[in-house]
Amino acid sequence: MIIVKNLSKRYHNHHGSKWVLKDVNFTIPSNVSVGLIGGNGAGKSTLLRIISGMDSPDKGEVIRECKVSWPIGLSGGFQGSMTGRQNVKFVARVHGCDDIGALISKVQSFAEIGESFDEPVKTYSSGMKSRLAFGLSLAFDFDVFLSDEATSVGDQAFRKKASDTFKSKVGESSIIIVSHAEDILRELCSAGIWLKEGQAIWFDDINTAIDEYNVYSGIPPIEVRRELRRAARRNKL
Repeated sequence: MIIVKNLSKRYHNHHGSKWVLKDVNFTIPSNVSVGLIGGNGAGKSTLLRIISGMDSPDKGEVIRECKVSWPIGLSGGFQGSMTGRQNVKFVARVHGCDDIGALISKVQSFAEIGESFDEPVKTYSSGMKSRLAFGLSLAFDFDVFLSDEATSVGDQAFRKKASDTFKSKVGESSIIIVSHAEDILRELCSAGIWLKEGQAIWFDDINTAIDEYNVYSGIPPIEVRRELRRAARRNKL
């Protein structure tokens, strides 16, 4: 279970300060997967980082009664002068992994970056970093996995592999996911949280959350959009 109590967060810039989240309250029950919905700048990624513990709120708190991952695929935490293998070993030790060798092998196999696994991470392309980060994230057994558009990185073949592996985790753990892909949210999540004007609106049904957000945003229902796409394809024939 994850409990968010009276949580507020703001960012300061040359225009002043803006509350991204203001007195947010909700509880995510155990074994419930949730999709975070909202427009650009609504605070979805901010909320995900706070839930993970990577960022701190200005007010309020997050109570975690379970093991929560960092956002899946996050590569910004790697130490550039260390090799991929050394970075994985370091993270494994921090998290108290019992079999570090097995975890390293699992990440190496998933990442498929060949001899570069033993080269400094600062020499990696962005795609190689994404492969390593995704493999490392999914190598641990968390109760709740956090994902911020994680399955949209890398080439097409890797995105499919990452997406399939991620989906396989859903039956074992729950997820909190940020994605602009409605199909992914509807497939993986049961509940939804709509971030709107600094507030968090809880929905027991992800479909209702998406539909309410789309109506508010002036986006046609999914059935209408599908018919428009079918009509466009027919016109091309």
